[in-house]
Amino acid sequence: MYDSELVSEILSQILEAAGRIERRFVSIAKADDFLATEAGIDKLDGICMMLITIGESLKNLDKVTGGQLFFTHPEVDWRGAKGMRDIISHHYFDLNAEVVFSVCQERLPGLVQAVTMMLDEVA
Repeated sequence: MYDSELVSEILSQILEAAGRIERRFVSIAKADDFLATEAGIDKLDGICMMLITIGESLKNLDKVTGGQLFFTHPEVDWRGAKGMRDIISHHYFDLNAEVVFSVCQERLPGLVQAVTMMLDEVA
């Protein structure tokens, strides 16, 4: 078994980072909005930092739970979410704004929903 208090803390941190992404993303209507202005680039930078944070937290969560927790929510591409951290960290200047836009628009809501359910299940 795993430390449910630690798991709850990590899940809460993931939700906090996701909330920051959602707040920054609200005014982005298309991927080009990230690149059109300095403010857009700043939002892209901030969002990428939070995606790194989420990926790192997911890796830690996987380690702490011995890989048990992600199996309860197969609807999320956990491997892809963790891998996003590596892509951003190691290839930032090659990063495609379309990919970040797609992740924020299409993938983040499902991850938030699953993490919220996990937090309820662990509590």
